[in-house]
Amino acid sequence: MNYDCLIYCASKGNYLEDMIRAIRACKTAAEERAVVRKECATIRASVSDSDNDYKHRNLAKLMFIHMLGYPTHFGQMECLKLIAAPGFPDKRIGYLGLMLLLDERQEVLMLVTNSLKQDLNHANQYIVGLALCALGNISSAEMARDLAPEVERLLLFRDPNIRKKAALCSIRIIKKVPDLAENFVNSAAALLKEKHHGVLLTGVQLCTDLCKVSAEALEYIRKRCTEGLVKVLKDVVNSPYVPEYDVSGIADPFLHIRLLRLLRVLGHGDADASDCMNDILAQVASKTESNKNAGNAILYECVETIMSIEDNSGLRVLAINILGRFLSNRDNNIRYVALNMLMRAITVDSQAVQRHRATILECVKESDASIRKRALELVYLLVNENNVKLLTKDLIDYLEISDQEFKGDLTARICSIVEKFSPEKIWYIDQMLQVLSEAGNYVKDEVWHALIVVISNASDLHGYTVRLLYRAVQKSVDQGVLVRVAVWCIGEYGDMLVNSVGTLAIEEPITVTESDTIDVIETAIKHHTSDLTTQAMCLIALLKLSCRFPSCSERIQDIIVQNKGSLVLELQQRSIEFNSIIQKHQNIRSALCERMPVLDESTYSVRRAGSLPAAASSLQASAVTLSNGVTKPNAAPLVDLLDLSSDDAPVPNPSHGNDFLHDLLGVDLSSGLSQAGTNQPQKSGTDALLDLLSIGTTPAPSNFSALDGLSLGQGADTTVSALAGLASTSTAIPATQPSPLVGSSPVLDLLNGFGPSEHIQEESVPAYPSIVAFESNNLKMTFNFSKQPGNLQSTHIEATFINKSSNVYSEFMFQAAVPKFLQLHLDPASSNTLPASGEGSITQKLRVTNSQHGKKSLVMRIRIAYKLNNEDVLEQGQISNFPHGL
Repeated sequence: MNYDCLIYCASKGNYLEDMIRAIRACKTAAEERAVVRKECATIRASVSDSDNDYKHRNLAKLMFIHMLGYPTHFGQMECLKLIAAPGFPDKRIGYLGLMLLLDERQEVLMLVTNSLKQDLNHANQYIVGLALCALGNISSAEMARDLAPEVERLLLFRDPNIRKKAALCSIRIIKKVPDLAENFVNSAAALLKEKHHGVLLTGVQLCTDLCKVSAEALEYIRKRCTEGLVKVLKDVVNSPYVPEYDVSGIADPFLHIRLLRLLRVLGHGDADASDCMNDILAQVASKTESNKNAGNAILYECVETIMSIEDNSGLRVLAINILGRFLSNRDNNIRYVALNMLMRAITVDSQAVQRHRATILECVKESDASIRKRALELVYLLVNENNVKLLTKDLIDYLEISDQEFKGDLTARICSIVEKFSPEKIWYIDQMLQVLSEAGNYVKDEVWHALIVVISNASDLHGYTVRLLYRAVQKSVDQGVLVRVAVWCIGEYGDMLVNSVGTLAIEEPITVTESDTIDVIETAIKHHTSDLTTQAMCLIALLKLSCRFPSCSERIQDIIVQNKGSLVLELQQRSIEFNSIIQKHQNIRSALCERMPVLDESTYSVRRAGSLPAAASSLQASAVTLSNGVTKPNAAPLVDLLDLSSDDAPVPNPSHGNDFLHDLLGVDLSSGLSQAGTNQPQKSGTDALLDLLSIGTTPAPSNFSALDGLSLGQGADTTVSALAGLASTSTAIPATQPSPLVGSSPVLDLLNGFGPSEHIQEESVPAYPSIVAFESNNLKMTFNFSKQPGNLQSTHIEATFINKSSNVYSEFMFQAAVPKFLQLHLDPASSNTLPASGEGSITQKLRVTNSQHGKKSLVMRIRIAYKLNNEDVLEQGQISNFPHGL
């Protein structure tokens, strides 16, 4: 409408064309600003002279200047004056300026409400149309309440154009003031009987919006209008050729789509309404042509409606077949929406989607990145125990020719499929080695760690695996992850490789000498693509082979000695230590070089997950109302954090059903707190909870001996939050420094086999491995452990938090809870802002004292809160994978 009005104004004279020509002739921004300033000055002068004859022309110029981005606020009041003018040309420009220069937030709109009301009751239908158009574009909630009766009356106006505009204006009103929806229900239902397609289209849209904002309107329209809408849709589908409504051979596809969307809303959750529309949906799905874009739009909406209404297996199979045809379309947009819809349909009818598996696999090979990614996600959902071998083979075959930027996503999906649906270990090993050979550099660390765990547990496949890896690493020495796995296996099972132990019938015969085995390790350690981890693992493998291949001991020693002068301290240290073992410690070398013990697959799976899958979740924080009526915003319920599965967890006493704190903590706090000081009166459990949570007023320091049964903690700089008082007193306890590191030993490096070597503490204090305590899609938390000599009950933990997403987390806070046989103290975190993409980290120190040390293991429930884009996010989980002995 804006453009049409300006063209109309330009047709009355050359004033707008002259200004446009002058602006276009400007070569610089400064010249354009000069022209605009000149025109604005002329307009101001004309306004001050009260030139009524050219007022609407000046305002048209002002609107064009506004479209160019220059300030035009001085012309706002002139719009209101033009709206109050009696003539149609002035009102037309006035309403146009009102919609362009103002919005619903401007207070000046209050001045135009009376003019709008008069124009809505005007005898000239064109002026009524102008008022409806303006009200539908800029109506505020106050204007909607004041003018709703006039708009409701105009829904029954004699002219179809006015009824159409009134329906569109009604949509704006019910969105601004949902309470007014019931006033429009009857009028909207009457519009569904219109023969004029424009009025019918707006009436259908009005009914759709009414159903979304009012449950009463939904029930009314569902009972009274469903059969009529089905009849209207049937008439439109079977209508003869009408040039006025025809689009690519289809009668009014816009009305088709609006009717289908309304039927979708009416049929959702109602079996009777769904049965009423089944036949017409089947007719639309089968009769609509799919060789034109208009037909595809109708078919897509029809599929959406079929998937949204109540279950009809025959219709859903027909809908999924339509989506299958969409996948063969050359238009990428159509294929993309089909893949999106199939991802929803697979949860409803997986078998029907499986029929189109071949077509979906072809979409994985498309050049369009968005289609490839969406198709890969769909293939992942299609995999089950019956088709895992076939789909994995197709994906690995495509991995060989896929683009480099797509290999990462494809590799991750293949590894996940193989790990999740592997029918047998030999198949798992075969597929993983193929992936490592083709895209080893894209495989994540946890994947190849898991592969080594599986290999170590498959004792009957050790020989087969090491021979397979030997062949693979000779062809793909540049694949770093493949080299690591091969080096580890050769170091462990090199004698099986040389002696052809455990040969299977499916293997091709191969002859490998001890020298050939050493050649592979030497090539790997000297290759330019080998990183520190790979080279360190090569040195460990050489040390182990020196015990298994005595004849090659001197050559192995020479290779190790070559790294004594390495610029990398880690390699230099390993080389010196391993050379010393070979030369001076022959008596302990055989014990050090024994094979790794079998790794526990179940324990490793839990450690990789970081926490129990059922316990860890990411959710938006919500407000919690305590029993005393106090609301604690942006926090999950305390009971969720304290619900630890422990034999020592306090059991609620039914006799204290009204005492919230007693039920929560399992202790009688009223007596405990009354004994804290003789001058303080005894408090009820609810009042004690208010003091402990620091809600309202700052609590006085008190004795927390009554809380020995439960230990909670959190860290957040100086902020006092809900659980801070439960962890420690107001006086901060300095973090305990770990004991000094002494000496170094290669023993742990030999047993570990991964990454750099680690220093160990004094002999009286055992060393504990670091663990991934919690990991989600956005966050990773690791624990490092240490103990002081002579105090085995107390464990010092250093928690490190890493942000895996691309967004910065602010107001970061960590909380923890433990059973009553444990005591927990948390020091403040190093920061409350966590950088994005792992570019930095937050550290926080904890101290846990285990009164049942040696009898019960540590267990902890954690909660991590932070803000993402000014929205509160909460992640929580349970940690049960602490190293044994803590």
